[in-house]
Amino acid sequence: LPQRLATLAASAREEARQSRQQLQAQRQEMAQLREELSRARQDGERWASALQRAQREALEREATRGAEQARQQELFRDMKGRLLELLREKDALWQKTEGIDTPTPSPAPRDAGLCTRCRKDFRLLSRRYNCSRLCQSKVCHACSVDVGKQGRCCLHCYQQRQPQAT
Repeated sequence: LPQRLATLAASAREEARQSRQQLQAQRQEMAQLREELSRARQDGERWASALQRAQREALEREATRGAEQARQQELFRDMKGRLLELLREKDALWQKTEGIDTPTPSPAPRDAGLCTRCRKDFRLLSRRYNCSRLCQSKVCHACSVDVGKQGRCCLHCYQQRQPQAT
């Protein structure tokens, strides 16, 4: 019986030693888990703070964009109104000028040595052109327009024939 008690005591001591080792291992594991939990909480707080900051910035950007959009819409409305004003003004001016006839070109002066438009003297470097249209006046290069095969004509005749060119 004493031997049996000794073996039981030895096995109990061995079990106690193993239990202490397991307890110590579990405590170490528990400490590691607490440390990981602490780091996870800190990370969570940092992420929550970053999320709040990002949401705040997004709201600020949205407010700025909304204000800018409202300003652009107001500017667009103002520009539309100004365009309508200008169109009305153009129509009024067109109606005022509708009955006005364009002046007929002046007859060619007796002095064939001067341009009928700018009165520049024709010289060696200043060439004289006869208007190939209505007035047959003598004009310089600056006061005439090339009309292709028909030659050159004065600006006044060109504008009368080509109103869209003005």
